[in-house]
Amino acid sequence: MNELFLSPQEKQKLAKTNVVAEEKLIADDLIVQAREATDEDLLVVHTRRYLNKLKWSFVVATITEIPPVAFLPNFIVQRKVLKPLRTQTGGTIMAGKLAVDRGWAINVGGGFHHCSSDKGGGFCAYADITLAIKFLFERVQGVSRATIIDLDAHQGNGHERDFMDDPRVYIMDAYNRYIYPGDGFAKRAIKRKVELEWGTEDTEYLQKVHTHVEGALNEFKPDIVVYNAGTDILDGDPLGGLAISPQGIVKRDEVVFRAARSRGVPVLMVTSGGYQKRTARIIADSILNLHSLGLLGRERPAACALGSPSLDHMVRDSARDFSNLSLQ
Repeated sequence: MNELFLSPQEKQKLAKTNVVAEEKLIADDLIVQAREATDEDLLVVHTRRYLNKLKWSFVVATITEIPPVAFLPNFIVQRKVLKPLRTQTGGTIMAGKLAVDRGWAINVGGGFHHCSSDKGGGFCAYADITLAIKFLFERVQGVSRATIIDLDAHQGNGHERDFMDDPRVYIMDAYNRYIYPGDGFAKRAIKRKVELEWGTEDTEYLQKVHTHVEGALNEFKPDIVVYNAGTDILDGDPLGGLAISPQGIVKRDEVVFRAARSRGVPVLMVTSGGYQKRTARIIADSILNLHSLGLLGRERPAACALGSPSLDHMVRDSARDFSNLSLQ
């Protein structure tokens, strides 16, 4: 099977459920540790002016919406707040390369879809979706068109602003129309917009997801799908305002993977928002479901774990590509 990219924090979060580990889907020898994105890497998308702003703790506090961060020395903020986010960003970029090589990859983390090249917000300090796509366009042969399927409860205004006038990127976005960020300008970049009402439930939601995912992939033929799979659509989420069941989230992910894999399009999945304790269990259940349905490709034989020539070669290639990420 393919690798799941986890920051240490996200690995611990998912491990709480023990579900995937018990099924031998996540083991230490099947995980590629994400590399932290450097300034040089981030400058592929971000402006120097923006990165300099992150050296001010009150700016980071505003972006992450954690007021006490404003009172911490910035060296602590860099280490405790921004480094984990840079590592998740590195995971998304690395997962993009592996998705193309292997058909799919999942970063259990990332999905910072409110951050654009020059502005962060909504917990999002780095534009990992934009970075992953631009890396693929510039560094991976045969990748020149991408579809973003954003099914987080919130509008993905960051990547929308970044790809506003880029015909190579098709954006489908389904979100609660009444909540943050309400970015009218960014909506102009959405090619397939699905605005949801408060309390939307499974039946209506899944019908719309199926219709519009199929429509999006029929309308635009991408070389990769970047799937922002936020679990803040879950019933009871304090920020999402929708009412989707755990089973509905599992089915949603299945719909997206079926649509992409049936067309032979690689999928890069990031997990984005989700603000309840049961989120980790749902992500695990979804991965198990995708695996059981054969949507994650062939299971790698036990002998082909970390230490095997083929996997080692793939990891070394991805690490080298990431270390040379800068397009300057």
